[in-house]
Amino acid sequence: MSNSKYKAGVISAMQTLIEESGGKSKYFSSIAIKKIMHSTDTFDPESNTWMNAHFLGAVRGLVGCGDFEQNKSSYKLSASFGKKLKAKAKGKKIVKKRTKASSPVEKKPKKKRKTGEVEIKVVEDDEEDDESEYATAEVAQASEKEKKRSIYGKNRQLVVAKSKSKKQAPGVAENEVVGSIPGAGWTNGEIQNAMYPYTHKGKLEMFKNRRWIQSTSSWSRIGKGASSLDAVHSTSLSGKSTTTNKKEEATVIKCLISQLCQFFYHQGWATGTGGGCSIRVGGPEENRPWRVFVAASGIQKEDLTEDDIFELDMDQKIVQPPVTPNLCQSACTPLWYVVFRNRPSVKCVIHTHSMNALMATLLDPDEKADRVRITHLEMLKGVGNHAYDGILEVPIIDNRPSEDLLADQLDIAIKKFPKANAVLVRRHGIYCWGDSWEQAKTQCESFDYLFETIIKMRQMGIDYSALPPSGSYREERKSIDAGSIKAAEKSSASKLEIVVNGTNGMTNINNARDLILPDKAIPLLPKNRKILLLDIEGCTTAISFVKETLFPYVVSNIDSFLEKSSKENVEKHYNALIKDVGSIKEEDTKKTFDSFIDKCTGKNKDTSALKEFISDCVKQMVAKDIKATGLEFMQGDMWKSGYESGELKGHVYPDFKPMLEWCKTNNVLVSIYSSESINAQKLLFGNSDEGDLKAYFDSHFDTTSGGKKEKESYLNIANKLNVDPNDIVFVSDAEAELVAARDAGIGFPVMSIRPGNVLLTDVGHEFPIIYSLMQLCGS
Repeated sequence: MSNSKYKAGVISAMQTLIEESGGKSKYFSSIAIKKIMHSTDTFDPESNTWMNAHFLGAVRGLVGCGDFEQNKSSYKLSASFGKKLKAKAKGKKIVKKRTKASSPVEKKPKKKRKTGEVEIKVVEDDEEDDESEYATAEVAQASEKEKKRSIYGKNRQLVVAKSKSKKQAPGVAENEVVGSIPGAGWTNGEIQNAMYPYTHKGKLEMFKNRRWIQSTSSWSRIGKGASSLDAVHSTSLSGKSTTTNKKEEATVIKCLISQLCQFFYHQGWATGTGGGCSIRVGGPEENRPWRVFVAASGIQKEDLTEDDIFELDMDQKIVQPPVTPNLCQSACTPLWYVVFRNRPSVKCVIHTHSMNALMATLLDPDEKADRVRITHLEMLKGVGNHAYDGILEVPIIDNRPSEDLLADQLDIAIKKFPKANAVLVRRHGIYCWGDSWEQAKTQCESFDYLFETIIKMRQMGIDYSALPPSGSYREERKSIDAGSIKAAEKSSASKLEIVVNGTNGMTNINNARDLILPDKAIPLLPKNRKILLLDIEGCTTAISFVKETLFPYVVSNIDSFLEKSSKENVEKHYNALIKDVGSIKEEDTKKTFDSFIDKCTGKNKDTSALKEFISDCVKQMVAKDIKATGLEFMQGDMWKSGYESGELKGHVYPDFKPMLEWCKTNNVLVSIYSSESINAQKLLFGNSDEGDLKAYFDSHFDTTSGGKKEKESYLNIANKLNVDPNDIVFVSDAEAELVAARDAGIGFPVMSIRPGNVLLTDVGHEFPIIYSLMQLCGS
């Protein structure tokens, strides 16, 4: 930078010190002066910009300190000297000259001073100086807005040229860079990002201007014509554009994207170059083409600048490439356009790799859910189109190896969920949008808050998709006996209808959304019922244990088991499996088993033929997950030998035994109803990894009581228990079983969700949902 361009920098800093002292002389430490003279965090030679918003706060902090006068190496600066600097600012350079020790002569700069003192002198540009020269920087006296733009503009590091000093500065070791001494001075080696809080005046200055780069005069989450008291806000409201030409508009938007990406990085949403943002301006409302601005791909998001942003048109063609060479458009670019084309009012799309968003996609154990459903949380107001007691459904799409491959899935999801302002990508992150960058940012923050909340609710065993059983204010019109209140004595009517308001009302007549959610209160034992009927798979025991341990054990050991079996046992299992085959209704499956029978008959049904039939039949039934009585008895016999040898150990969830102990203490009767035979049930629970649990059960039921998807089976079980079906709580992971139980009049059919369970449909959401059996325990 030319020496003829020294304008404000050091001069303004020194002058500020003097002005703050009211024009009177003031003492300052030599270290402070050197930091001002050599600051590498304050002046930017490329953009000629001075970060006075931060630096003045630091300087004012120096003014407010009272101990500098007592510092052994302090120096006195007068108001007249500051005026001299200001008068000769243009075309001058500041040279700091060290002189030899001599007797001091006050106010005569030509005379030598004591050793260790500093003489600051103004010289013309062409004046030669063979002593040390201290670097400064040109300063653009800009508005607050321009200063903020410069931070996110062309320069990644706000640095000035290092000192060209050949001589050692006072109090500084040889070859040491002044202004970066660890532990030296009030900055500990570097000027912090914001020093305003050090003075009262600085604190006032801090909140005079907005901290975000503004492209419009104002913004509010409450749209035009709406009220702050409205339950739902769908659109935001922006003021007039603050830019005057296309070039300024481009600079503002590019710097704004840089500022947003830096914010996302510090939120933990855009680490490792991930995430991004696109903003568009113009459009039909302004009677001009859209201008679409897109961040570059693979660049550090906290280091993004104006020079790293692409400008495109709505055909995705480059209008203005970034200044920085060798950059590619964001990999998210095709997805920005999917949102823009499906949502004409959208002006900003944000993509983050938020951990909360990623974890929210994993709340479904099977990872097959196409949405996350949330209700009755205050921050639903912040995502647009929803109120506290509304139902938010955030679509989920599966991840792909690269972002562009998500475009078709995103397009389908946006069309399927017209109220959604975001789409989750499984094991990846979130895409969120709004009708302004402010709205998109606000909604992105609100979604993140909601996802963090539901993750914690899941940990507590609370169903975030269900209507709260209590604690939510509602209104109900209710009829009561007229004789119960004095007012009724004056009425001829036998009934009187009154309005009941309270936090534990039964319905909400003012919000139809609540009616979408059925009554799914989780029953408490023994408070609501004292008879508990449990399924095994997906309820007390992991489905994976049955499918990955028990069934494979049967398939791999069937032949050796048959070899050791007597002829009588072989014939017994053969006859039982023949009955199972006869009950199969699906035609193609039945043909397969009939071919096994024909092959066995062709061999005159000798023992070896029977064994071959049994082996083929069992393997095919296990593969097709057929539930049949004969198969279950045979599996039970095989598992018995596995449990006795210690090769098998029954799996139960950690919450199962504590729940059994609670029920035993509170006189709740627990029974098991499974497609596995009663013998197999007892083997599993008698040889579980929690020990022998058989003593905790009152009864066991299998398919001899009827199929689990048949209404009559539950009536039979209630009859055997000698109780009314309404007195029973039945827990299962199978929707069809719960429907059959409900049809039979079972009091509380409850859906169990465990890792690996089958994905729920809308039918499954009709029932109370639990994630732990301990949720049933409550007096």
